[in-house]
Amino acid sequence: MRSQLSYYPVFLNVRGRRCVIFGGGDVALRKAQTLLECGAVVQVISPLLCDGMVRLARDGKIAALVRDYRPGDLVGAFLAIAATGDREANRRVAAEADEHHIPVNVVDDPALCSFIVPAIVRRGELTVAVSTGGSSPALARRIRAKLEQDFGHEYEDLARVVGAVRRELRSRDIRCTADRWQNALDVEVLVAMIKQGRVDDAKGLILKRLNVTAEVGGTRAP
Repeated sequence: MRSQLSYYPVFLNVRGRRCVIFGGGDVALRKAQTLLECGAVVQVISPLLCDGMVRLARDGKIAALVRDYRPGDLVGAFLAIAATGDREANRRVAAEADEHHIPVNVVDDPALCSFIVPAIVRRGELTVAVSTGGSSPALARRIRAKLEQDFGHEYEDLARVVGAVRRELRSRDIRCTADRWQNALDVEVLVAMIKQGRVDDAKGLILKRLNVTAEVGGTRAP
């Protein structure tokens, strides 16, 4: 039977934005590290902090308030995560977030969430996200493990090459349709080239299949 709740998949820009995490354990630590990787301004509120969280605070990477949640903690926040291990505390955080229209994730309690966090595979600018709608995080993690094997680090180089081609075409005021791009990106062939160290050849092949002539003097290096 299809779940009654369907989530709209989206990637948020949290760079420079205040994201508040309630909870100081290992789960909260993983959330903090992911947000920091994305450039967020992270504040952690918890009466207890694990060793990893203490190090982040000591190094100035997060702002830590060593106390319980208080009403008003989310004023001005862009995003909230409740990972306290206390359902009642998490419920109060979620209620304040809803009141201020702030997206909130409550760990292990999809009913209180306005968004859920997928299992992710990162390869540079390429991000692959997997979600089961909160019904089975373990399955999402297993699928992520398989994708990590399927998508090696050569895909990071491929994303960088394609991005370089797009920027070059824009600088030359050349527009290509979505269909032309789809026909140009023979992923298996391009990945094989990159594995062989033929990055420039991969870029040239994309330009050729887009029916675009390289600039005089050669294309710019990705």
